[in-house]
Amino acid sequence: MKTDSRRSCVKEVLRNSRVFILLLLAAAGVCAGARAQSVDEVIAKNILAHGGMDKLKSVHSLRTSAKFTQGSFQADFRQENKRADKVREEFIIQGLAQVQAYDGKTGWQISPFGGRKDPELLSQDDLKSLVVDADMDGPLVDYKEKGHKAELMGHDSMEGTDCFKIKLSMKNGDVRYYYLDTDSYLELKLEIQTTIRGTLQESELYYGDYEKVNGIYYPFVVEQAQKGVAARSQVTVEKIEQNVPMEDAHFSMPVAKAPAKMAPAGK
Repeated sequence: MKTDSRRSCVKEVLRNSRVFILLLLAAAGVCAGARAQSVDEVIAKNILAHGGMDKLKSVHSLRTSAKFTQGSFQADFRQENKRADKVREEFIIQGLAQVQAYDGKTGWQISPFGGRKDPELLSQDDLKSLVVDADMDGPLVDYKEKGHKAELMGHDSMEGTDCFKIKLSMKNGDVRYYYLDTDSYLELKLEIQTTIRGTLQESELYYGDYEKVNGIYYPFVVEQAQKGVAARSQVTVEKIEQNVPMEDAHFSMPVAKAPAKMAPAGK
């Protein structure tokens, strides 16, 4: 009787052990499945969340009209993009426009608020962010072909929301950390590390109020701040226009006007 009892106990222990092992294997399978999601798969879902590659590539030009605010300061802001790698950005205050533009080869600006009305070339450091802005699809799209490197850093929280965190090492030396909502796969936050004139600068962008324009989701509110600084500037989008006719010359550096010649004395 005692032998039968011991045998029953052994069988019960073995049965429970098998159940425990199966549970462990199942849990390991879940974890393995979570780890199996690669950075390329997450980026592909981000592109799909915005509308898909076909939709993005069907846009050949883009005009964004917005309001820029920082504290009590306000300005109109307009950004125009055209394939391939052309961008023009204007800050407009009381009818005067500060312009920065890149035509795929040359970066230039007009700064009327500094008393300079003629166009001038941008330095390589000042041109850096403008070249990134000229990429209408954003650095994550076709990142390998653009010479960037992407790495999935796992999960992180952005103001209580679970996010995928992607590290993008840019071809120009900058490092970007993208925080993608694990539900929508859209960007919620972007951290940028860039070196300007030998000094590391870190900034943060926060994206919100996504709206669909002709099948593509764009953030209609973007807040920006230097890392560790509470004060933020904000860009509030009023209108996005796709495939607007734009001449290449609109992005090219204008020829400076020659000074008027003085008439010879006595004439």
